[in-house]
Amino acid sequence: MAMDVIDYDIRGAEMQFVEIELDPGEAAIGEAGSMMFMDAGISMDTVFGDGGAQTGGIFGKLLGAGKRLVTGESLFTTVYTNQAQGKQRVAFAAPYPGKILPMNLQELGGTLICQKDAFLAAARGVSLDIAFQKKIGVGFFGGEGFIMQKLEGEGLAFVHAGGTVVKRDLAPGQTLMVDTGCVVAYTPNTNFEIQYVGKIKTALFGGEGLFFAKLSGGQSGGTVWLQSLPFSRLASRVFASAPQQGGSSEEGSLLSAGGLLGGILGGNNR
Repeated sequence: MAMDVIDYDIRGAEMQFVEIELDPGEAAIGEAGSMMFMDAGISMDTVFGDGGAQTGGIFGKLLGAGKRLVTGESLFTTVYTNQAQGKQRVAFAAPYPGKILPMNLQELGGTLICQKDAFLAAARGVSLDIAFQKKIGVGFFGGEGFIMQKLEGEGLAFVHAGGTVVKRDLAPGQTLMVDTGCVVAYTPNTNFEIQYVGKIKTALFGGEGLFFAKLSGGQSGGTVWLQSLPFSRLASRVFASAPQQGGSSEEGSLLSAGGLLGGILGGNNR
């Protein structure tokens, strides 16, 4: 499938969205539920699978949908096609605070491996596949790092990361130890392994878990993108701070948000 060459603008700071400009006949694919707005000349078509494997008959569609289901994504992807005579725009919004990263797959060698929930949108022609880690230990202990998405093609793909993003270029043999949830994406020439922290005291009381992601540059080096706020970490903090089932808003210390003074200041003084 031919790759569409698209123009885009990334807008916003903490809660970003990407606005894609499509020439007549061009199309973009978006993750289900990510569309923010679109011009009237753009048509929507919900397809079974990833939107890039629609030429392989029913078997190809089922295979593409099954791969997306394994990675925890929706069975369906939406294709946005410009049916008008002039340029039209469609925008896709990030699901939580962070940054949207434009990834030119042609410059990255045609392939990018990313976390299974990182994909946001792409030019038509980019396909989504599964990237299983080679070592079984990653599957048992790697958390988010076991089943990842593989983006393939020569067009633009947009990946979302939480918090602040840092890009690190690794020299051949250079190693970086990372929390497993903080790995957003990496190029295929990067070696990805899971390594035990090494000290049980650190694992139990250090707050970083039992295992790290070990990223090393291959023979030609490697590139990795890291996020400061994985969604799993954000969700766990929100859950820990939320009132637990069976509790009341008056529980907590006197000065806390759920306490007496906090309730009065927040208007909860019934």
